[in-house]
Amino acid sequence: MKVIKVKPGRQVYEIRIGRGLLSRLGMWLREMTPAAKAVLITNPAVGGRYLETVKLSLIPQGFQLTVLVVPEGEEQKTLNTAGKLYSEMADNLIERSTPVLAMGGGVIGDLAGFVAATYMRGVPLVHIPTTLLAQVDSSIGGKTAVDHGRIKNSIGAFYQPQLVVADIDTLQSLPRSEISNGMAEIIKSAMINNATLFAFLEKNMDALRSLDPALLEDAVARTAAIKAAIVTRDEKDRGLRNTLNFGHTLGHAIESASHFKVKHGQAVAMGMVAAARIALQMNKFSLKELGRLKKLLHRAGLPVDIPALDIALIIRTMEHDKKIIDGRTRFVLPSAIGKVFISDNVSIQMVLKALESRDEEE
Repeated sequence: MKVIKVKPGRQVYEIRIGRGLLSRLGMWLREMTPAAKAVLITNPAVGGRYLETVKLSLIPQGFQLTVLVVPEGEEQKTLNTAGKLYSEMADNLIERSTPVLAMGGGVIGDLAGFVAATYMRGVPLVHIPTTLLAQVDSSIGGKTAVDHGRIKNSIGAFYQPQLVVADIDTLQSLPRSEISNGMAEIIKSAMINNATLFAFLEKNMDALRSLDPALLEDAVARTAAIKAAIVTRDEKDRGLRNTLNFGHTLGHAIESASHFKVKHGQAVAMGMVAAARIALQMNKFSLKELGRLKKLLHRAGLPVDIPALDIALIIRTMEHDKKIIDGRTRFVLPSAIGKVFISDNVSIQMVLKALESRDEEE
């Protein structure tokens, strides 16, 4: 097992990464809290696969477990769903000391995290991410949110978990498309902060996609460590943490414009390539390195070009982005593999050219 510490503000919590960790959850939770109850929020697929293992871990430790099941899909990440969860928690007499366990992917993590942050002004939160994307990104750093209208994550709060338990064994049941989805965030982390990790991915991508457990544990831990270090230095997204948004400014807009039919990792992959093309227009990034990025994304099973979507709608959605300051959209752009910079001098014309590019770099 690998353990990574996150130290945002005055808080300290651990990300525990390894195999067979769900069976140890009850012991770790009992070390955290004397509470008699726990709430598990999950979806039908994840609950059907792992609920019994969690129960067998928690009940012997004296926890009375309330299980709340949310249907799958980004469309569930709303204030309406949060309201239903509040009601169910109140009906089950959930107290302020009762931990909420978020078991699933990014949707469950964001939604359950938001509920934990706001129910009774905050109850303890434990993330149990079961997708690659959630293990390397959304479960780390304390961002919780629901969507509103077509705008992703527009209502939320910073609320740190007390523990993150990333059981690598849960990745074995994922379809290849979900492994690709998570690889987008691993590649993003390498692009912004670690050229050595990028080279590791170039060397091992085929084995990673084949779910080699040791390599997956290594990749998850290295990526989680990158995000943990950034969140420790900039919990509330005031500066350095902005770099984690590489590929996300346009990525979130692409997700929204597709009515969330484009998966998050796919959208981030397209957003990273578009950002690299913008940097290329500014003579800040090389054609050779753009080629390396595109090749790695292809090998990860990710798209690099925008599908048949309304480009004007993507631009309009982008203009609602949370990263706009004084009317200017801040873009995270690459200057080299492993290095990025932030610019608010990107014109709409540059964005359009990047979105409409296809094969001219080949």
